[in-house]
Amino acid sequence: MSDTVTERSAHDLDAPVVARLSRLDRFLPVWILAAMALGLLLGRFVPGIAGVLDSAHVTTGVSAPIFVGLLVMMYPVLAKVRYGQLDRVTRDTRLLVSSLVLNWLVGPALMFTLAWLLLADQPAYRTGLIIVGLARCIAMVLIWNDLSGGDCEAGAVLVALNSLFQIVAFAGLGWFYLQVLPGWLGLDTAGLHVSVGTIAASVAIFLGIPLVAGFLTRVLGERARGREWYEARFLPKIGPWALIGLLFTIVVLFALQGDTITRQPGDVARIAVPLLAYFALMWTGGFALGRSLGLPYPRTATLAFTAAGNNFELAIAVAIGVFGVTSGEALAGVVGPLIEVPVLVALVYVALWARRLFYPVPTKHPRSTTARESI
Repeated sequence: MSDTVTERSAHDLDAPVVARLSRLDRFLPVWILAAMALGLLLGRFVPGIAGVLDSAHVTTGVSAPIFVGLLVMMYPVLAKVRYGQLDRVTRDTRLLVSSLVLNWLVGPALMFTLAWLLLADQPAYRTGLIIVGLARCIAMVLIWNDLSGGDCEAGAVLVALNSLFQIVAFAGLGWFYLQVLPGWLGLDTAGLHVSVGTIAASVAIFLGIPLVAGFLTRVLGERARGREWYEARFLPKIGPWALIGLLFTIVVLFALQGDTITRQPGDVARIAVPLLAYFALMWTGGFALGRSLGLPYPRTATLAFTAAGNNFELAIAVAIGVFGVTSGEALAGVVGPLIEVPVLVALVYVALWARRLFYPVPTKHPRSTTARESI
């Protein structure tokens, strides 16, 4: 994932997407699928590997190796954010309000509807999917946003906003969607008992640590060597570590659950169907809303990806902590990233194509862009 700051002409930006990718980035879907396959094979055929990887936890249900991978993945992206420009984002009420509506009203309601329509006879899987829908993304979405050329500062603000709402609203929404609303509709109810402290700890660990690290790196780096050195020299050196962290996280995640996934392919397929519909509808709705509001492409992409992504770390932790590691709820949580990762990678390419279609570049005057004009 290159991070160099370059000058690009309109002709360059009109070139086919693949032609503008680095050699490493051009095969990103291949690397991700290979990492998923490797993790599944390790989990299925290497005895005891899941126990080794899961022997240490940073929070309930989330192993230390996954945390390390997420930290390595998120740090370069958060070190790239220009924190002094965040006020530009906070003044954009269209973006902030739209994100809150999509994430905390539309997203949970859509997942509830899909889960009941497609998994009405599977209460455990249905409950697990509803929990996934309540866990709004605060981690991996930064990678998809960055890859698609989204607004890094807007991504940081929306992720922080989601984090605050997650602490305040997650438990209450879980009660509403698993007990209150099904009761009103005459459907089966389920319980979800998770403390605000558990949610706050998850947010602090998975977002707070890399956010502080990225902020301090930006401030101290610019103070020591200046912005030009920081963005032209330092960021390109740490940029590839985001992809390394992503691939490592995927390998570990699927190694931990590889045996379960490969032994229940039919159940995985059933869980995958509502997830596929969910990611596609949320992303498309977010992108369409951004365009209808007149947002520029970078913020439209950010709105779409922050709406579509989910916090699988929290969802898995809650499902395991409440229902147990071998529960159907936990399996539904694990299948979440199995589907989310390749789907959102594909949507990165859809976003780049949509930019070329819906946000044409002026043909007469070259423009200066920041690094994320390509993956």
